[in-house]
Amino acid sequence: MRQSPDFFRDMLRMNITDTNIRMLDEFTDALWLEDGLSRNTLASYRADLMQLVEWLGRQPRTNGSLSDVTQADLLAFLSDRIGQGVKASTTCRALTCIKRFYRYLLRQGKILADPATNIDSPKISRHLPVSLTETEVEALLAAPDTRQPLGLRDRAMLEILYAAGLRVSELVGLSISQIRQDMGVVRILGKGSKERLIPLGEEALHWLSLYLQEARPVLLAGKHSNMSFVTTRGDAMTRQAFWYLIKRHARQAGIVKLLSPHTLRHAFATHLLNHGADLRVVQLLLGHSDISTTQIYTHVARERLKQLHARHHPRGTL
Repeated sequence: MRQSPDFFRDMLRMNITDTNIRMLDEFTDALWLEDGLSRNTLASYRADLMQLVEWLGRQPRTNGSLSDVTQADLLAFLSDRIGQGVKASTTCRALTCIKRFYRYLLRQGKILADPATNIDSPKISRHLPVSLTETEVEALLAAPDTRQPLGLRDRAMLEILYAAGLRVSELVGLSISQIRQDMGVVRILGKGSKERLIPLGEEALHWLSLYLQEARPVLLAGKHSNMSFVTTRGDAMTRQAFWYLIKRHARQAGIVKLLSPHTLRHAFATHLLNHGADLRVVQLLLGHSDISTTQIYTHVARERLKQLHARHHPRGTL
């Protein structure tokens, strides 16, 4: 039976998609080997590139292959995203990934010229991160009912999140072997497999010790787990489950601010700077590779100082 021209075009596009997938596999493998990037970061890179693949597949003027992309194609792709209302920060992140991908293809000899070389990133308006006041943090930490095993677990998790400024993925992925109660520190393997030791402080250590001794054995009910924080089924907690419970505790504490996955991490950094911590120290504790990422918190602290001055100085404006 004779096949229609559309059939052969679809088959060709399918084969090109297979080639694209192989290129993405090789690229993410290279990132893992060269930089030791985390699974979440690699998944994010792949998702950004898959959006480009899908966009190319919808364009009649291209053959859909990542290796045949021109600068005009990339500019049209980015313009299309911006036209759909995608945030500039998200587009900027995607462009960073695309640039790295095409540098890799050029280095591997799979393309003759880099189509992303002279494409500028969209300008991003820097928004100050939403943080919590020290009073709000105290209310949030006190919200869980510590008479119950789950409440004791939640209190320990919130205390550690605030005391150490961890990312949520680092908190829910914390294993027993990463905690050194005798030294009062946790060992974190963060982005890019960079290790850092973070002190916890007496209060966080107190609630952590109570949880490990009293609540965790009850939640495990005889099951074995090497994860620090577990559910009633004895499984490790997911990021989604943790943010469901932190929002619930925020409502109980009367906090009306819109929480983000980094709210307590923002509060950790801001409060350290408010109390005189050195910016480089905060950078090390947060695990930022570039201090410019940490500098956003100096703006938050400066705004806080302005408010304090306005409220308490005789010639303040509030």
